[in-house]
Amino acid sequence: MNRSRLAVLALLTVAAAWGSTFFLTKDLLTRMDVADYLALRFLIASVALLLIHPPAIARLNRLDRGRAVALGITYGIAQLVQTEGLRHTPASVSGFVTGMYVVFTPLLAAVILRHKIGRWAWVAVVLATVGLGVLSLRGFTMGTGELLTLASAALYALHIIGLGVWSTPENAFGLSALQMVTITCVCAVGAIPGGFSAPTNTRDWISVVYMALIAGALALIVQTWAQAHLTPTRAAIAMTMEPVFASTFAVLFGTESVTLRMLTGGALVLAAMFLVELAPRRKFEAEVQHLAQ
Repeated sequence: MNRSRLAVLALLTVAAAWGSTFFLTKDLLTRMDVADYLALRFLIASVALLLIHPPAIARLNRLDRGRAVALGITYGIAQLVQTEGLRHTPASVSGFVTGMYVVFTPLLAAVILRHKIGRWAWVAVVLATVGLGVLSLRGFTMGTGELLTLASAALYALHIIGLGVWSTPENAFGLSALQMVTITCVCAVGAIPGGFSAPTNTRDWISVVYMALIAGALALIVQTWAQAHLTPTRAAIAMTMEPVFASTFAVLFGTESVTLRMLTGGALVLAAMFLVELAPRRKFEAEVQHLAQ
């Protein structure tokens, strides 16, 4: 198996990890403030990464440190903006609008990187977008919540593009660690106005630690490594599997039932992912210069 295919599989595990947190987070946030939860989650993830390999950040050169901080600020703001948007819009609509990073990624990559996006990539983007809509939308109006969530989707797209251009197999761990520390600082600033409160029972602590270590620290390391081998568009389409996994876990461990919408939307997202894997790779590799080096 070549490295790009392995990277796609790695991103699918990341999407599965993110999807597994949906019902846990939904339950946890009934007892904990959003900013407090994010700050604590990313703090635990940061400490874990620093303990695993303390010299990782020190070994980054000055340019990579600056890039990691920029990526961390972008991702941290996206988290806060998305969460604020969720307060003003239904979760299903928020999930669809957040998933619009699959559209923003090739658009911004074309503008920022000045590389042409192939027609197969656009076909895959359309398939993934329709799939997300079928999975998530049950009516749609554009209000404050939707606009904030759309802004977060654009920020996530910038993060995906930045990782695709700046990450390498050699700097992946250090880049992940410094990003996580930066994300923690951004979320901590968001938690300051209302004061900080921690979970009050063992079950909530287990949920936070799981989401910090598996869906946080480990997922970011894997994503950073994987994007060193993939174009931004290809990575974004692979990560749209998150709502498919979220629906699957909600059926297996939550209270939801299998529906035709779920099956149809999931099938469209899967079709988009398989399309980018089966289409000629040169159509996608042209997006990012370092992939050809």
